Amino acid sequence: MKLQDVQQVLQAELVWNTDCGDQEVSSGHASDLISDMLTCCTPGSLLLTGLTNSQVIRTAEILDLTAICFVRGKKPQPETITLAKEKGMPLFVTQLLMYESCGRLYSKGLAVGAR
Repeated sequence: MKLQDVQQVLQAELVWNTDCGDQEVSSGHASDLISDMLTCCTPGSLLLTGLTNSQVIRTAEILDLTAICFVRGKKPQPETITLAKEKGMPLFVTQLLMYESCGRLYSKGLAVGAR
């Protein structure tokens, strides 16, 4: 699934992007715990989370994730956006709950895991 499709499916607002609408997402992973992200996420994945601090960007960089989507309408902190720009990490925000976000992506054919 392409990032532009993810944005459409989740009715997500683009917070920051690097012209990566055609970039592929291999799977999705949902978690609000960094420790779970480190054990479950795979390179090329989309991360669905409610964590808005800069540690989520650092974790995504370590895991070589494609993008992050903040759920429940949570807006990333300013330092999180700044770090995402430095690292080239696309950020989205959806008003949907994590559960519904996973379900919508799964129904469109994206493998999604949640912790």
